[in-house]
Amino acid sequence: MLVDMSTTSPRATRDFARRLSARGIDYLDAPVSGGESGAVAATLSIMVGGDTAGFERCRPLFDALGKRVTHVGPVGSGQSTKLVNQVAVLGNLLATCEAIRFGKAAGLDLGRVIEAVGAGAGASWQLANLGPKIVERDFAPGFPVRLARKDLRLILEAAEDLCLPLPCVALVQQLFSALAAIGGENDGTQALVGIYDRLMKRPQ
Repeated sequence: MLVDMSTTSPRATRDFARRLSARGIDYLDAPVSGGESGAVAATLSIMVGGDTAGFERCRPLFDALGKRVTHVGPVGSGQSTKLVNQVAVLGNLLATCEAIRFGKAAGLDLGRVIEAVGAGAGASWQLANLGPKIVERDFAPGFPVRLARKDLRLILEAAEDLCLPLPCVALVQQLFSALAAIGGENDGTQALVGIYDRLMKRPQ
């Protein structure tokens, strides 16, 4: 049994599985979400693609690593589900950056804004966990820009296979590419807010 917990192309994953099966090796794709903190605390969300028997065989391993373990379908489904996750995560990050920039331009107390919005329909993991870092300009990497760019590339490749337009993802990819071009490749993804400094006509 081979369990791949990285984030890779669904198309490539299915090819890996076919090649391994020809050699008598079972394969599960089991990418994760939850960040560095989730890995340390063993509270990851694990999305598993593969046959049911293989999933049950490896369930004790997954339960030791994650808080939520979901068998999402056949091989490749884990990777596709992770890309769904990244569409939501990175689109939400862009919205969080814009929301905080708006609050700052309006002269608000951003700590109180995050507290207030985080208790309502605008609540999100990105706002709660990266919002304070954005306010403090703390761009230390938990999840670095270079990995976000890799995931965005995988999303757009998969979307092309599906003939599916994803304009929000395309915009986020352009902004992250611009951030990488000015030296932000190894910063945390919350550094995306720095692009707005370059877009503004006057500094905020």
